[in-house]
Amino acid sequence: MSIIVHITKRESWEDAKAGGSHEPDTLKSQGFIHCSKPDQVVRVADFLFRGKEGLVLLCIDAERVAAEVRYENLEGGGKVFPHIYGPLNADAVVEVLDFSPLEDGTFALPDKLRPLGETREA
Repeated sequence: MSIIVHITKRESWEDAKAGGSHEPDTLKSQGFIHCSKPDQVVRVADFLFRGKEGLVLLCIDAERVAAEVRYENLEGGGKVFPHIYGPLNADAVVEVLDFSPLEDGTFALPDKLRPLGETREA
């Protein structure tokens, strides 16, 4: 099993479960769903979601995603990120973890994901 992670609002995920698939705004505007590898998620969260409440991490089995998953770098840097090119089928989500910011607004990797990633970059 290859786990990738997507950050979303809890209510968006609840709606997605009811409908069977998750289709965030970026799917329409950019053509894919942004995801991270477990060791990338904290940097992404700190950059894009600092201080935001009501978030969850969707832990996704990449092998169960019905749409194409591509590992690519669209920004020209050295790291590749997983992108899902189509709706995320709800049955590919193997776990949903609460993802609240720390007091300073930054994030820490939940204990359940620590074996798969790092807690912070030095």
